[in-house]
Amino acid sequence: MKTIDCRKMTCPMPVVTVKKALEESPGQALTVLLDDGPPRENVARFAVNRGFTIEETPLDDGYAILISGSAGEAIAIRKEKVGETVMLIASDMLGEGSEELGRLLLKNFVNTLVEVAETPDRMLFVNTGVFLTTEGSEVLEALEKLGNRGVEIASCGVCLDFFNLRDKLRSGTVTNMFTIAESLLKARSVIRL
Repeated sequence: MKTIDCRKMTCPMPVVTVKKALEESPGQALTVLLDDGPPRENVARFAVNRGFTIEETPLDDGYAILISGSAGEAIAIRKEKVGETVMLIASDMLGEGSEELGRLLLKNFVNTLVEVAETPDRMLFVNTGVFLTTEGSEVLEALEKLGNRGVEIASCGVCLDFFNLRDKLRSGTVTNMFTIAESLLKARSVIRL
């Protein structure tokens, strides 16, 4: 049985670390050391939602969660997709309120997309969202990985020009409003951030 220590990790790293460990050793029991609160709750929910059995043991400095069994059969069976999933990223931050927190949340979200099994088919960046695809962005590596997995990355040309960023585009291609509108209207689902 393998043991991993996820104490002192910030969101989403405990779940990402557990996911990788479970994928590296399918069917093998895994003990995870976690801080109490959201890290313990998130890892437990992640494992249970994928069909694993968990056993939680309180420790002086957190919790140990034993994850055993194998991912449920229902998790592996997916309905055939009809149409694309398009993600419209219209800002360089997620949510409203603190700009610093919003930028951190969006950075964590994009980095987490690399770790999930199902990704959007297309990511469209408009308005200040184009800052994520240009020089200096903290998510360029994640966008490159998503592109390598077949996710189409496209930034609004008008937006790039407005912010004088066209020559600083580092991820994906330049697109136009016609293509953006057509993509959104033909999509099976649109996720707006």
